[in-house]
Amino acid sequence: METAISLLQHYGLLVVFLNLLLTEGGLPIPAYPTLVAAGALSAASGLGLPDIIVTAAIGSMIADLVWYFGAQRRGRGLLRTLCKMSLSPDSCIRQTESLFGRFGPWSLLIAKFFPGLNTITVSLAGITRVPISAFLALDLAGAALFAGVPVVLGWLFQDAIADVLLTLAQFGIGGLVLVALALGIFVIARWWQRRQFARQLEMDRITVDELITLLGGDEPPLILDVRPKEIRELDGVIPGALPGHHTELDLTALNHAKDREIVVYCRCPNEGSAAVACLHLRKAGFKKIRPLLGGIDAWQQAGRQITLAAA
Repeated sequence: METAISLLQHYGLLVVFLNLLLTEGGLPIPAYPTLVAAGALSAASGLGLPDIIVTAAIGSMIADLVWYFGAQRRGRGLLRTLCKMSLSPDSCIRQTESLFGRFGPWSLLIAKFFPGLNTITVSLAGITRVPISAFLALDLAGAALFAGVPVVLGWLFQDAIADVLLTLAQFGIGGLVLVALALGIFVIARWWQRRQFARQLEMDRITVDELITLLGGDEPPLILDVRPKEIRELDGVIPGALPGHHTELDLTALNHAKDREIVVYCRCPNEGSAAVACLHLRKAGFKKIRPLLGGIDAWQQAGRQITLAAA
């Protein structure tokens, strides 16, 4: 324990800064344990709680600025890359667009509390050209709020946390192995969840060329866009597409016959959101439903136009 306090006294703020910088930079390094420990050992190490919180917020904000400016330059390409790196790529964009679509830039205040969503939210702020002054203010406030919770909790429960740290110190290498094992189990569990989800969603996709052929036929399919309303209005939709987000899906489906052919699309890896919508429509009695392979990105890459969404 004395060694931990000594390290915190000499390098504590640097450790906190680097931890948040690397975590928000995209590395799978948990920040909460470091912040809780820093809060718990603050009294013994002589570090003030405000110093720890401000240091963490600055480290987080620097990393977020890199993603913000990167998204302004690369746009949706960066967003797709980030979600492919996620343990849950099929829900990554869907959840973040729902959050950003509902709260706009204010979502920066709470995004860090949702694992995997902060970097995507920051990127959406860059893509949608949120003014840098507003971004800095909201992002810094969100980072301070995110860091403040575990630091204060660590300070409040410092005796119990000190006992845990002492026990881990007594285990030595064995304690580190236990922590690494717990992290490994978490990663494996998420991978297995993703694999089961992929199996559940196995169904025939329709390509852009096939959709274009159907649209030129006598009975064109019904096209549903499952993205949130705010994102549809911002990015546009495939011509003729109707709202298909889960908050609008039931109302849209009620106006069409159960034997109508339906094509659903989103903007996410593996058409995860579209496939979920397919399952929902099947339960409602619709039988001819297929996700669009590659979603709206594939449509645009094929050189097809998009139109403004209806208000």
